[in-house]
Amino acid sequence: MALTANNSRVFPRQFNHVYPSAARGEGAYIFDTTGKAYLDASGGAAVSCLGHGHPRVIAAIKAQLDKIAFAHTSFFTNDTTEELAQFLTDRAPEGFGRAYFLSGGSEANDTAMKLARQVHLERGNLDRSHYIARHQSYHGNTVGTLSLCGYPARRVPFEPILLPNVSHIAPCYAYRHQFEDESLEAYGLRAAGELEKEILRVGSDKVAAFFAETVVGSTLGAVTAAPGYFKEIRRICDKYDVFMVLDEVMSGMGRTGHLFACMAEGVVPDMISIAKGLGGGYQPISALMVRNDLVDTIESGSGAFMHGHTYIGHATACSAALAVQKVIDEENLLERVQTIGAKVQGALVERLGSHQHVGDIRGRGLFLGVELVQDKATKQPFSRASKVAGRLKKTAQGNGLICYPDSGTKDGNDGDHVMLAPPFILPEAAIDELVDKLATSIDQVLEQS
Repeated sequence: MALTANNSRVFPRQFNHVYPSAARGEGAYIFDTTGKAYLDASGGAAVSCLGHGHPRVIAAIKAQLDKIAFAHTSFFTNDTTEELAQFLTDRAPEGFGRAYFLSGGSEANDTAMKLARQVHLERGNLDRSHYIARHQSYHGNTVGTLSLCGYPARRVPFEPILLPNVSHIAPCYAYRHQFEDESLEAYGLRAAGELEKEILRVGSDKVAAFFAETVVGSTLGAVTAAPGYFKEIRRICDKYDVFMVLDEVMSGMGRTGHLFACMAEGVVPDMISIAKGLGGGYQPISALMVRNDLVDTIESGSGAFMHGHTYIGHATACSAALAVQKVIDEENLLERVQTIGAKVQGALVERLGSHQHVGDIRGRGLFLGVELVQDKATKQPFSRASKVAGRLKKTAQGNGLICYPDSGTKDGNDGDHVMLAPPFILPEAAIDELVDKLATSIDQVLEQS
C-alpha cells in the first residue's frame, strides 16, 4: 500500500509525497508491496554496502540477541563491541587506537566537536573553541553538526539557533574552481591555502578543529580532492595546532575501495568519523576513530570524556557491523569495489559522457556522481527553481531505480547532480540496467526543462 500523510501516523519527511511501502530486500534490489522491483543504486544514502538480506549479517544479529541485546556502557562492556573496536583499529591509519561507537553520523561528528574542545582544554588551550568547515559540505543534522554544514538549504530555517563559532572556506571542487591555466596540483595547494588564511583571520590560538569530507557526498556528488590537497591541509593543521577531522560517514568503510578513504590521500588525520557502510543499514551504528595522542590527553588528565549517549557501544548494533566488516574483509570486497566501480564509471562515461546536459562524471570506487548542467560548454547550471534534482529522484524511482539527486551543486543554490553508491555486491549484469535507467530518467526530466 502506498502511504500518504492522511492514512499514516508516521511523521513523514515530506507531507506532499506518496511513499510506496518496502516489503522485502534481496541483494541489490528492494521490492514494494505491489511486487515492483527497484535497483538500489544509491544504497539509500550510501548505506547498504552489502545490499539487502545478507544471511551472515542477519545470523550474527540473531545470535547476539540470543546472548544480550543491550547493556548500558556506564556499567558493562561486551565482547562484540570489543572485537569490533579491535578489528577497526587494526586496519585504521597508523596511530589510531580507539573507537567510540554511536548510532549515526551526526552523533559521530558532534562527538568529534566535543572531543576536540575537551582535549584542547586539558592541554591548556582554553581559547580554542572555533571550528572551520567547508562550503557545500554536509556533516549532520544536530544543531552542532548542522552548524558545520555549508549547506544553505538545510541551514537557513535554523540559522538563529546555529553555533556562531563556525566559519567556512571553499571546497576543493576542481570542476568549478580550477583555473584554465592551472594544474590540478597547483589548484589543490591554492584551495588548501584558504584554510591557513581563515585560521589567521579567526586567530591562530582560537581554532579547535577543521572538518572536511574526504570525498564530498550528498552536497556535491562524489567530489574527490585535487592531488596534494589533504597533505597540505595536514601541514597547515600541524603548523597551527588545529585538529584535522575527516568525515567519512559516506565515503568510508570500503565505499571508495579503501576501508578508510583517507588512505588514498596518503594522510593521517586526528579523528575519522564513520557510519553508513560500517553497519550497512542492518543496525543504526557509527563510530569516531581517535588517535592515541588525543586519548592519552584525556586518560592522563581528567580521566573521563564528558560525553555519552544511551546507545553507545550497543551490542546488537556492533554485532551487525562486525559481521558486515568481516564479509567485506573475507570476500575481498574492497578490491571488488575498485574493479566494479571502474566498470560502472566507464559505462556512465560511455553512455552519458557526450550528453549535452552532463557536465562532469566523477568519483572513486562505488562512490560516483554525475553533474547536470544547462549548458555543457559554459557549465551553466539549471536554476533551483527548475527542481531538476527532485524531479529526477521521482522519475528514476518510477523507472525502478533508487538514486540520490541533489541541488545547489554549483554554489549552494543553483546546480544539480545525482550521486550513485550501489552495493559492493552489485552484479556486473546490473551495470547496464543501472546506467540505462539513469540515462532514460535524465532524458525524461530534462526534456521538460
